[in-house]
Amino acid sequence: MIEAIRVSTIGGPDVLVWSTLPEPEPGPDEVVVEVAAAGVNFIDVYHRTGLYPLPLPFTPGVEGAGVVVRAGADVSDVAVGHRVAWTSRPGAYATQMTLPAADVVPVPEGIPVTMAAAAMLQGVTAHFLATSTWPLEPGDRCLVHAGAGGVGGLLIQIAKLRGAEVFATAGGPDKVAVAEAAGADYVVDYSTDDFVAAIEAIAGPRPLDVIYDGVGAATFRSGFALLRPRGMAVAFGNASGAIEPINPLELASNGSIYITRPTSRDYLRTKEERLARTGDLFRWLEAGSLQVRIGATYRIAEAAAAHRALEGRQTTGKVLLEP
Repeated sequence: MIEAIRVSTIGGPDVLVWSTLPEPEPGPDEVVVEVAAAGVNFIDVYHRTGLYPLPLPFTPGVEGAGVVVRAGADVSDVAVGHRVAWTSRPGAYATQMTLPAADVVPVPEGIPVTMAAAAMLQGVTAHFLATSTWPLEPGDRCLVHAGAGGVGGLLIQIAKLRGAEVFATAGGPDKVAVAEAAGADYVVDYSTDDFVAAIEAIAGPRPLDVIYDGVGAATFRSGFALLRPRGMAVAFGNASGAIEPINPLELASNGSIYITRPTSRDYLRTKEERLARTGDLFRWLEAGSLQVRIGATYRIAEAAAAHRALEGRQTTGKVLLEP
């Protein structure tokens, strides 16, 4: 038997129930992984509340890392004992889980599995935002909302690696300091200051090429005023609530700007793309040019407490669950 968090009805953190399940067996093209660490992300909250519905019951957690303990008969490129990581498939809030072998990526020996788990979803998200959604180039100006968060901190670092000038927002002095430590050129405390006015005071009218927004309702529309003509507003999360519908005429009146709502599923469509993105991340981590900040670690059985902290904006950096 294994232990796992199960969700049988949507709702608040209390629906996350520690349960016992049969030991999983891999199909022909699957592996069973002993989970060393699972990441906690807002998408787990959205699954729990039904904003992004999953068939009930389910085990949450779309990223993790661990060691392969069983492999299916048709699996040839992954073996028992290999250290692997994954993202974008639920089930990681458990002591073991089954995954398609094609979905896991190897973890280099120089990287602890906990760091690999912490880097997967948020790291891949930051990677595709900065390299594909709006491919940053030297001299581009970007705004990263929630720069002290898991994605925000990594996105700031990758944007600087690509030569961009980075503005960021954060809520409160402690989080401002975290965003500054990640390398942002300018950080605005949006709990006390109007971020639009503050950035215009620094850089002039409509200075930005792209805004990366994981906050949602509280910030997304306001940012349009900072974009240059044909700039892009990227909505990749809803931490403050879902964004209200937008009339296309708003895009025209703000300089024919673009908006997009990317998801990791569409930026990890092939194994080759998955390996390329994680390969970049792991190389940067090994070289020390990218830092993953693990802000808090909970036992898997304490998943409800981890969700409360995340939703209460009480965390900075990455939140992990461990067996």
